[in-house]
Amino acid sequence: MTDSLRFAARMESIKASEIRELLKLTERPDMISFAGGLPNPKLFPVQALESLSARVIRDCGRQALQYAATEGYGPLRDKIARRMNRKLDVNVTAANLLITSGSQQGLDLTGKAFLDEGDVVLCESPSYLGAIQAFTPYRPTFIEVDTDSDGMNPDHLRQLLQTVRNVKLIYVVPDFQNPTGRCWSRERRERLVRLADEFNVIVVEDHPYGDLRFEGEPQPSVLSFDREGRVVHLGTFSKTFCPGYRIGWTAASPEVLNKYVLLKQATDLHTSNVGQRVIDSYLEENDLENDIAAITDVYRRQRDVMFESLAEHMPEGVSYEKPSGGLFAWVELPEGMDARKLLVRSLEENVAFVPGGAFYPNGGRENAMRLNFSTMDEPRIREGIRRLAGVVRAAAAGIGSGA
Repeated sequence: MTDSLRFAARMESIKASEIRELLKLTERPDMISFAGGLPNPKLFPVQALESLSARVIRDCGRQALQYAATEGYGPLRDKIARRMNRKLDVNVTAANLLITSGSQQGLDLTGKAFLDEGDVVLCESPSYLGAIQAFTPYRPTFIEVDTDSDGMNPDHLRQLLQTVRNVKLIYVVPDFQNPTGRCWSRERRERLVRLADEFNVIVVEDHPYGDLRFEGEPQPSVLSFDREGRVVHLGTFSKTFCPGYRIGWTAASPEVLNKYVLLKQATDLHTSNVGQRVIDSYLEENDLENDIAAITDVYRRQRDVMFESLAEHMPEGVSYEKPSGGLFAWVELPEGMDARKLLVRSLEENVAFVPGGAFYPNGGRENAMRLNFSTMDEPRIREGIRRLAGVVRAAAAGIGSGA
């Protein structure tokens, strides 16, 4: 039956991931998982949300349970805009904001709005897997820009913009990037926008981790350098609050945002009205900045434990750079070591991670892995890294012996 069904041609580029199948094993209770990019569920304000949810239904249930405006709940958009202006040095209003079903929907709407088959997306190397997956159905070509600890190399970016046809957008995660944890310098952010202006290219700034800073001073957002309305900024409550509500937002110029609104209307009409009102009530009555400070204290300790354990247990030839925020550690393995094969052996030790090759849209880099430090508690982080280091050491010995 299925052999005769005629799916859209775009489905040819959407394949099941063997890694995702393997990582289904992380659901086992005895698994120490460094795989997911998940916030720690112990930090969710469950009791406060239980009370607020009941109150929203009691006080305005008929409105909350009804269809609503595609743009989103006005009071929540106002609060997000004011916070963005305060934290990111920008000047936006509720009219610049669309509430989305997580920032992941913002990526999908970006693909729908901008990408035709054969268009080019410039991205960091490596880049966020979820963005690669969101853009892939629109059949673009991905080109990776040389990237170091300060961000995209502007000279390489300029070279590509000068020589590559059909560059439609530049996708970046400048704050505590997924997967590497890197944070761009101010100079690189400003030069990115200036180059985008010069070559008339859209910039998509994905900003899910920016509030999770452990030390150092915040850098200005890429959006703060935008003078021509070409930066699309994606935000979310998923990493600092609760991902289950699926509340994110897109900030853009009115011209761009109107296109996103039309596309969202055709996609799901609007994001959960109940969820928006619950979060709005929470922000009205609680100090989100205090919540984020408490979250970052926990994640800072867990990051420190992971890097202490990496230093104690990993063999020579393994390198890593301690991030100053976010959720991830990026570990580079010796040349010749395949992290996908390593994952199979690691799962036998009940330790999971994501192989680094998944974050390179054009492949070719398999000797790296992404480790998440936000979900496991400190004793399990220590034990998990000890086991993982044993797997790496055994694989290194095999390479050295020619096995």
